Amino acid sequence: MIVVKTEVHALHSSDDITMVRQKVRKVMQEAGFSLVDQTKMVTAASELARNTVIHGGGGKVSINVVENDGHVGIQLIFSDKGPGIPDIDKALQDGFTTGDGLGLGLGGAKRLVHEFAIDSKVGQGTKVEIIRWR
Repeated sequence: MIVVKTEVHALHSSDDITMVRQKVRKVMQEAGFSLVDQTKMVTAASELARNTVIHGGGGKVSINVVENDGHVGIQLIFSDKGPGIPDIDKALQDGFTTGDGLGLGLGGAKRLVHEFAIDSKVGQGTKVEIIRWR
């Protein structure tokens, strides 16, 4: 996989979550993704950015345009240095929440993309990588 274009943004507030939604939509439009694909990726980005800010104490997102065997994709990598997730399988289950949300964030984001990877270490932070291919 080749990274064609990348931009990195800090995530510390609700304004940053809004900014990520706008940036992801713009990058996807420029890369020729359909409105449905844009909506799915923006929704996943919003959920993961919110998790980064609320549960991770803030962090960053890398927005990448990638190519693999002639296919174009958008890759988002969210990372924080927060408390980490003690049980990833449980956190991916619908309805599980450590806050006051619906508990659909991680699992919902996973269902909206083509590739999903999560790495989390208690006391060290969490990294979530998602990709949607055109």
